[in-house]
Amino acid sequence: MSVLVGKKAPVFFASAVVNGGEVVENFSLKDYVGKKYVIFFFYPADFTFVCPTEIIAFQDNIKEFEKRNVAVVGCSVDSKHSHWKWLQTERNDGGIKGVKYPLVADPALTISENYGVLAGEYFYEEDDENEEIMFHGTPEAYRGLFLIDKAGVVRHQVVNDMPLGRSIQETLRMVDALQFFEKNGEVCPADWHSGDKAIKETHEGIAAFLSKK
Repeated sequence: MSVLVGKKAPVFFASAVVNGGEVVENFSLKDYVGKKYVIFFFYPADFTFVCPTEIIAFQDNIKEFEKRNVAVVGCSVDSKHSHWKWLQTERNDGGIKGVKYPLVADPALTISENYGVLAGEYFYEEDDENEEIMFHGTPEAYRGLFLIDKAGVVRHQVVNDMPLGRSIQETLRMVDALQFFEKNGEVCPADWHSGDKAIKETHEGIAAFLSKK
């Protein structure tokens, strides 16, 4: 599994469903570079159980992300047609109708693989009669989440196993921490929240912080 923190987010061009029903070809996170921060998250599959709770929770908090100049983008290995259908399905029927941010389609598994969240891997198998590319594992993505800054660099990532839903509030906390550091040049200690004291990166700074605890 890749650690992408400190590196440029892998570039892709793919189909996506935006605004709850509009299919866009050649969607790319490059469109946000220089303009917005991005929360790019992966989920295993459409029409499942934990996934809609996360997807809807991001939508329910979308104003908080927009207030911080953050674009939210989801991705799974499903097709654009599956995304579209799920987005048209009422929530009481297991759908996610009302979600407006982009959902990227990755049926070829390449985006998930490039971000290091694919729950399996390809391998080459050869014998005297056959040569074949095989896939070992589950052809779905783990619950990966990447905070990408306005320069297109990954600044935070977290990957959960499929049964483990993520915390949207923790995601917002990490956005706040990054933006606070960028603005003030002070680093954010354990369990830091907006409004808390931060630390100057000096021996005196950490001593002063710890002496107040």
